[in-house]
Amino acid sequence: MSPTNLPAGPEHGHVTFLGAGPGDPGLLTLRAVEALANADVLVAEYEVLDMVRVHARQGVAVMSTDTDGGTPLGTSSSTYPSTGTPQLAVVDVVSTTAGDPALRDAANLVMEAARGGKRVVRAVSGDPGLDTYAAEEMLACAAAGVPFEVVPGVAAAVGVPAYAGVPLRDAQGADVRIVDARTASDRCWTEVGASDGTVVVSSTLDSVAAAAGELVAAGRKPDTPMTVTIAGTTTRQRTWSATLGTIAQTLKQAKVLPSPDGGRPVIAVVGERSAAAQREQLSWFESKPLFGWKVLVPRTKEQAVSLSDQLRSYGAVPHEVPTIAVEPPRTPQQMERAVKGLVTGRYEWIAFTSVNAVKAVREKFEEYGLDARAFAGIKVAAVGAETAKALVAFGVKPDLVPSGEQSAAGLLEDWPPYDPVFDPIDRVFLPRADIATETLVAGLIELGWEVDDVTAYRTVRASPPPAETREAIKGGGFDAVLFTSSSTVRNLVGIAGKPHNVTVIACIGPATAKTAEEHGLRVDVMAPEPSVHKLAEALADFGLRRRAAAAEAGDPVTRPSERRPGARRRRTT
Repeated sequence: MSPTNLPAGPEHGHVTFLGAGPGDPGLLTLRAVEALANADVLVAEYEVLDMVRVHARQGVAVMSTDTDGGTPLGTSSSTYPSTGTPQLAVVDVVSTTAGDPALRDAANLVMEAARGGKRVVRAVSGDPGLDTYAAEEMLACAAAGVPFEVVPGVAAAVGVPAYAGVPLRDAQGADVRIVDARTASDRCWTEVGASDGTVVVSSTLDSVAAAAGELVAAGRKPDTPMTVTIAGTTTRQRTWSATLGTIAQTLKQAKVLPSPDGGRPVIAVVGERSAAAQREQLSWFESKPLFGWKVLVPRTKEQAVSLSDQLRSYGAVPHEVPTIAVEPPRTPQQMERAVKGLVTGRYEWIAFTSVNAVKAVREKFEEYGLDARAFAGIKVAAVGAETAKALVAFGVKPDLVPSGEQSAAGLLEDWPPYDPVFDPIDRVFLPRADIATETLVAGLIELGWEVDDVTAYRTVRASPPPAETREAIKGGGFDAVLFTSSSTVRNLVGIAGKPHNVTVIACIGPATAKTAEEHGLRVDVMAPEPSVHKLAEALADFGLRRRAAAAEAGDPVTRPSERRPGARRRRTT
């Protein structure tokens, strides 16, 4: 067994030097996620801390330490208990200079934890092979006989240009050189200046123009194409195209220099053959339909997850604000009798009209020690793909899902009438919200069925969001808001106020749109069918049409929230 493959244990720990990539959480490798899930100690740079800690094991104690007077790093054995549940120590490391006490403490903590038999993950931005401090810590591990491994990450010098639509090589295979402008020597500038290959410059926003000047002084032509990208691979990414001679003026006109955040890292690409001139055609990331849009998702948190994931795929930044809280019924006896009736054969059908109804029945099953086998011999109906998916996750395949409209009316279209010859039992169990309409009950009765309409859960208005969120809603800080029901409209306005007139309003259907208009909101987008995913698609189509209109008019592409104050929205059809 090689030293790097030794298992962690009381006598020897293990260190994983992990590259977290340039910023997009989706660029973490499968091996990185696996290492994080098994870590006892996580030592992470500040830039990647939030990204990597979400993959750490659940239910462990977290010790967070920063360089601004926070809790000092633990050095005693009490930091790492030898018994019980392993603790996760998270160290907030701000990489500045090699002499930074935080870096020395981080290195000490890595070694101490490893010597104590812990699995340590040392996470850095980009790739560990390009990180000076990680290399020094690897040498320290090797000298101390501590086994370690390296999990490569996507280097910023490679990942950021790819997300900016700037390939580093063409068919002729130009040389590619990477320069860190913050540490480059005169000799380094002279060498890259004499080359005609592509140069990837790691710099900061306030010094990138000076780096361009160094290249010109070293022999590069002032008209050499150059791109500069900040916040690469994230939805805050922004790229400017210019030349070595004009980049300073370009940044000045864009009003990004001077600025308080001028020290932010940037990746610049320089070269005739770097395809910088074709960036407009190759910019796949920043041209996503909702790129950078801040979209308000006013749903229950459990329901918002899949919708938020879909919005991220369109380049949006979803902000989940629960407007509805789901609570148990005030009198649970009715629900308890109905669930017991399922077991004793009281029902022919059970109909689920929401994910929350599935969750309520499942929780009651678990309370009684039941599982999906209790549905044996009972036909199951479900409204909507998400409800059906929740049932499948429970171990139940629905017998009936509406073939057309996913609603109570659509379910009634396909529901068979009661037939005393073929249906031994004439009763339907309908677990629903306390505010559900009577459409389904009335329709089933008309088809000859008896219905036990049971309150499985209550929907109540959620608590108001934080003050800054309320201010953003009313002040035009959000680019769009998705309303998935009339209650989300009423509750959002009730707990946070009415969205600003520049905010794009998207509604899941006519009833929701009518409620929005009754509250003084102008509806811009409506889903072609009552589905949250179709609603997100409709908003993305709206964003694409908006981009195309701006390009056709020769205007810059802006987000709705970037419109001048008081600007009126135009409805897009």
